[in-house]
Amino acid sequence: MNKDRAAKRAADLRRRILRHNRLYYVEARPEISDREYDRLYAELVELESSFPDLRTPDSPTRRIGGEPLARFATVRHTVPMMSLDNTYSKDEMREFDKRLHRLLGDSEFTYVLEPKVDGVAVSLRYEDGQLTLGATRGDGRNGDDITANLRTIRDVPLRLESPAPPPVIEVRGEVFMTKQGFAQLNEQRREKGLEPFANPRNAAAGSLKQLDSRIVAERPLATVFYAVGVTEGIAFDTHDALIEALRGLGFKATPRLWTCPDIDAVLVCLDELEAIRHDFPFEMDGAVAKVNERRLYERLGATAKSPRWQIAFKYEPERAETTVRAITVQVGRTGVLTPVAELEAVTVAGSTVSRATLHNAEDIRRKDIRVGDRVLIEKAGEVIPAVVSVNTNARTGAETVFAMPTACPVCGGSITQREGEVALRCENLQCPAQIKRWILHFASRGAMDIEGLGDVLVEQLVDRGWVADPADLYGLAEPDLAGLERMAEKSAANLVRAIDTSRSRDFRRVVFGLGIRHVGARSARTLADAFPDIDALMGAGPDALEAVADIGPVMAQSIAGFFADARNRDVIARLREAGLTMRASAPPRNSRALAGKTFVLTGSLAALTREEAGERIQALGGRVSGSVSKRTSYVVVGESPGSKLQKAQKLGVPVLDEQAFLELIEGDTDR
Repeated sequence: MNKDRAAKRAADLRRRILRHNRLYYVEARPEISDREYDRLYAELVELESSFPDLRTPDSPTRRIGGEPLARFATVRHTVPMMSLDNTYSKDEMREFDKRLHRLLGDSEFTYVLEPKVDGVAVSLRYEDGQLTLGATRGDGRNGDDITANLRTIRDVPLRLESPAPPPVIEVRGEVFMTKQGFAQLNEQRREKGLEPFANPRNAAAGSLKQLDSRIVAERPLATVFYAVGVTEGIAFDTHDALIEALRGLGFKATPRLWTCPDIDAVLVCLDELEAIRHDFPFEMDGAVAKVNERRLYERLGATAKSPRWQIAFKYEPERAETTVRAITVQVGRTGVLTPVAELEAVTVAGSTVSRATLHNAEDIRRKDIRVGDRVLIEKAGEVIPAVVSVNTNARTGAETVFAMPTACPVCGGSITQREGEVALRCENLQCPAQIKRWILHFASRGAMDIEGLGDVLVEQLVDRGWVADPADLYGLAEPDLAGLERMAEKSAANLVRAIDTSRSRDFRRVVFGLGIRHVGARSARTLADAFPDIDALMGAGPDALEAVADIGPVMAQSIAGFFADARNRDVIARLREAGLTMRASAPPRNSRALAGKTFVLTGSLAALTREEAGERIQALGGRVSGSVSKRTSYVVVGESPGSKLQKAQKLGVPVLDEQAFLELIEGDTDR
């Protein structure tokens, strides 16, 4: 291909990929499959490699990150990034309203209310539609230039979605880490023996401080935007008009916005928002109320640090105090020893908590946690129970100091602390605890989904020496199983049937089930889309793996190392002999039948598990979301649905029962 043709093709690929990025990450309505997207991306990478000068500043290939910086440059904010006054009191909200009325006299105004995202404030500058600068808030006047890091975040537009973009616009909002991503990242850090992050905001801030943008590209970061700084050639009469304009330009704007005629309506909406606070993918610690009419902002002005036309209302943190009854030590799939607080059961954020991770010995020492202590518990990222602090005033003297074991508590093997790690690790690869965690992971719903293979049964199988790796599961027979504790003849038959059924699980489930460090369910799908079979995947070196979208250097090294291990190759050979799927299936003939449609699942389905239903939707080009919004295409309702059904009915979102859903995914897509 000559250079002129290559330039035209590269420009077309960039336009298409940027459009599909927006559809997927911002609007949640993809039009093509992951495989089709990866094909377009790989073609662009190849073109830019052949013709390096074709690589433009807004190319989506720049999201993988570049060479590390020596330090961040300092950026001066033309319009200061101010902080907000905040309150926990509704009475103070009424005082805020009275102040505004005093300042504005007879001028009429309304309010808007939106969630307060607990993230890291950033400002993005676009000139003639192209991202030219990204900065942190810093001290409000000066921030750090983190443009390279912000470019790696998938929902940040590299070029505005507008045929006639404004000459200049600075867009402001938050970078956050999703709650699910936070939990997965901390699990990965524990496996590597690293200190887990305290909460999603801490994780997001730590990510943006990285001088190596390639590390940032591997973090599950996202954005939400809700304000502007300097603008030229564009104006907004109201805040809700600004939000719509930001969406039109390609930004992920605040997901919920209430327009309120007065302060009474604001207070009602505060309660409504608090009731759904756990439905958002990000942590939120309150709401922001602001005057809707932007023409009044200059008149209202600001104090030394905060604008007078807006205020943050903070919800009380969801915490509870309880007693540490004991501290036990778990051995993970990779040998890392993790201390766990066994607690007197207590309710936190709507669920009962009886255990909380203590991360590592250093965490225990720093917080001075002792057996018998009264401790404060919260859910870090609203997902993982964590001990926040100790109530030392409640100590009686009967509390005991905890010490980590000097040998593996499961196998008695030696414990080491690798250089650069805070965690202790059992180095015995045959440690029963590591084998048990591996088997449980392999049998989990997201992997091979072997129903009935739970903790109690796996304990017995490994302890008796019947199972030492996942491949051994396929040699189990009914007579042996029937003699195990809690296993009747019928239960044994059901388990053997479930193991046999798992042979037909698709390739990406097998890849996930192998338990490769750093490879989650989404990464497994990416690998299964990129490599036609297990042999191609095993033969790929780190460079070939890194060339796959979303596979960074750390994950690539981990994957290559896993397949280089003779024991793992032996397990894969025996899994192949057992008849497991070792080749990627062809995409469905009508693989785009649900493209652009977003589904929310609630309740129990009879014919499919929730995971299987989600996979069927994704295989047909659709997208599964965890929360209902006006953009949701369908809510699929099974038995005992939750609050998502009521929310769908309130918003007028179409509701499908299981039969209607099955008809839709099995060919009746004319909806």
